[in-house]
Amino acid sequence: MGVNKRELKRAYKQSQRPMGVYQIRNIANGKVLIGVALDLPGIINSQRFQLSMGGHTNKALQADWQQYGAEKFEFEILDELAPGPDPGRDYRKELGAMQDLWLEKLQPYGDAGYHKK
Repeated sequence: MGVNKRELKRAYKQSQRPMGVYQIRNIANGKVLIGVALDLPGIINSQRFQLSMGGHTNKALQADWQQYGAEKFEFEILDELAPGPDPGRDYRKELGAMQDLWLEKLQPYGDAGYHKK
């Protein structure tokens, strides 16, 4: 009863991954980082890994991670985008618009977040 790796890969690539807007929230100081992804579970895993390895591209976030520790950060999905019937559709523009709405709503700049205006 062997599992065919090629078939598993194919099934994974054909599956619809949840996409949308996420945030990394520092519960110690309230700062947030807002991001979007075509694969929310994948990006959250990647962000957590980068932070734990000390190589995140956002230096302020990385410094706070080092200072406060992993237990002071929450990874949350803020909004999801439902896939449409067209499998070849590019959702990046819609995700960008969603991110802009959340940036406007939360204003994660300066003392409130890890974004620069």
